[in-house]
Amino acid sequence: MNPVGATLLRGTAANLASIAALAAFGKRETGSPLAGINAVSHWLWGDADARRNELSWKYTVVGALTNEAASLFWAFCFDRLFGLRRRNASAPQLLGEAAAMSAIAFAVDYGITPKRLTPGYELRLSRSSLFAVYVAFAGGLALGSLLLPRAGSTGGAPRLDAQVV
Repeated sequence: MNPVGATLLRGTAANLASIAALAAFGKRETGSPLAGINAVSHWLWGDADARRNELSWKYTVVGALTNEAASLFWAFCFDRLFGLRRRNASAPQLLGEAAAMSAIAFAVDYGITPKRLTPGYELRLSRSSLFAVYVAFAGGLALGSLLLPRAGSTGGAPRLDAQVV
């Protein structure tokens, strides 16, 4: 798979994992699985509108697309930062690298990013749920990498015990 396709796969897998975590923790903490996803749209609509719970094009779709764009950005960074070392990485090594990338993303998202441009999860979720969303993101990055075909393979199903590209 070409580098762009690999970044798209990793980023989308990380996005889907983090969206699933946002939905699960949003449902548990606010009663709405869309609360955390809608909160992501705060960068465009403001913090007050981040409190929406219902499905809408304005909040849910903007939030989900924003989360996908951010996930693709971090997947690109992951590829640049760990790409050369990943060629022969085992699944545990890959998970460690994905966890490191997720920690970097968290540090940037909540350490140096202006408040208006943070992910917005903190507007609806507890700190422990925020942590879980970033853990899910790391898992998605790792899973997306494991789903890539191995160097020299002709396709087919990936082997989870295999070394990854």
